Formats: sequence, C-alpha cells, structure tokens
Amino acid sequence: MSRKKIRKAVFPVAGLGTRFLPATKAIPKEMLTVVDKPVIQYVVDEARAAGIEHFIFVTGRNKAVIEDHFDIQFELNATLRERNKTEPLNKLSAMQPEAGTTSFTRQQVPLGLGHAVWCARELVGDEPFALLLPDMIMQSQKSCMASMVELYEEAGGNVVAVQECDPAEAHKYGIVGKGRDVHTGFEISQMVEKPKPGTAPSNLFINGRYILQPEIFSILATQERGAGNEIQLTDAMLTLARAQTFHGFHYRGRTFDCGSPEGFIEANIAFGLWRPDMRGHVQSAIERLSAEVKPTE
Repeated sequence: MSRKKIRKAVFPVAGLGTRFLPATKAIPKEMLTVVDKPVIQYVVDEARAAGIEHFIFVTGRNKAVIEDHFDIQFELNATLRERNKTEPLNKLSAMQPEAGTTSFTRQQVPLGLGHAVWCARELVGDEPFALLLPDMIMQSQKSCMASMVELYEEAGGNVVAVQECDPAEAHKYGIVGKGRDVHTGFEISQMVEKPKPGTAPSNLFINGRYILQPEIFSILATQERGAGNEIQLTDAMLTLARAQTFHGFHYRGRTFDCGSPEGFIEANIAFGLWRPDMRGHVQSAIERLSAEVKPTE
C-alpha cells in the first residue's frame, strides 16, 4: 500500500443546510460564522496545521461565495492598507491559501457523502488523501488531523478519527470495534453504520475525519446506493477494509456539529470562551441571560 505523504484534503461542501433555513437560503451553511470566522475556515485551518498543501472543495449550486472567501479581495486589502488597519489585514493574509493550492469541483446531484468523495477523484489522483467533513469543527490544542497524519506515517493504511459517545446513543452514529493498539491508535476490527440499539461493538463513533487510500475511488464508482438511497462512504470503507487495514485515532478534544443549530450555538460559546479577549464577557453574558431570559410559549 502507498505510504505517500498526505498532501491533499477533500472538503464536501455541497450540502443544502436545510436544518438552518431560512439562514441558508442564500448563504452556504459552511459560511455561517463561529465567533468571527466561517465554519469552513476552521476546518481548512485544521488541515493546514496537519501539513496539507492542496485543498479540494466539492461544491454545489449557490456555493460560489466559498470560492470567493479563499480568494484575494484587492479592494478590501487596499482599503485596509490606506486606513492602517494592520490587524485585520494580517488576519486575512494568514488565512489566504497560496496561489494554485485550492481546487473546486461540482457534485451536480446530491447522492450522498460517498458520491461527493468520488467527485474529487480526478483532483486527488493516485495518492492517499485527508477527508474533513465541514459540519464538524474541532477544538483542541493540537489539530485532530495532525495527530491522524502522525499515526498514518507510523502505521500506514487508512485512518479514521473516533470519539466516545453515550452508549445509549450509539445507534445514531457510525461505530467502530477496537482491536489491538498500534502506535497512537488501534486497529479497527469492525465498522457498523447506525447499529441497532444494544448491538454496537463499542461506543466509539466516527467523528468526521478520515485519511483514505485512493483505492476507495474505484469502489465508490460501482458502489450501490445504501441508506437514504445514497452512496454511503461507510459501505465503501467496509469493502476497502477487506483488502487494507483501518486504524482508529481516539480524539479527545471537543467536536461541535455545526450542521445543527444546537451544535452551532455551542461552538460559538466554546470558541468565545477560548479567546482571552472575549472569555470574561461571554461568561458573564451566559450567566446573566440564563437568569433573565425565559423560553417563549
């Protein structure tokens, strides 16, 4: 199996964001802001911290603003320079990808995560790649993907990040079985998508971060539709696992599902509390509003 460097990352950003309507009627859900950065920026920053060099976005209609976000706005930069706004100019410069390191391709029909990944095949080519689901943003001192890359470099194969959930909630997630320890991770003995209550092999759920070998593309090309009449990535991984090893990385930081309003609000609170310049205000506001605001009828 390939032990090439992980250079490329795929971000499936074609989703409609129906759980956030009407906010996402004209604005992609990936561009909703957590504190002062779009959700997608957190995920790209995580990939960059892992040494990723090429960022591949699988988009859909009405997602052009994502491409604009990662481009240079000459008028904005010129205005900031004229007004000596050094701090915001430096922020924009720090998040700007180098020329030629972002690629965009279309998923014309919403046929599931597996299909979205398959749409990136020509841009990824014949090399292993990272896959980061943009709804899930992580909060930890060290990038989740950076730790996964380290595990991959030692163990090879495919790597999936997992976290613990309440065992009673395991039927809501993709769950893995834990085999023997390998370096900073473990061998995955089973993968089950939304197991029936009481049948899960563990309480370790797949949290939206993957390192996959390119052979996944040929499997996805002929993968039959599964749950929800969509091409499921988990089904393709199960097929790939017959020929290749899968390792789990037990991520112990915080994960926020920004695809749901509850997770999105929680992420804003957590990242606001994480910032020294905002922590005091956010903490006091939470305490005050918790006492004052009553739910509407």
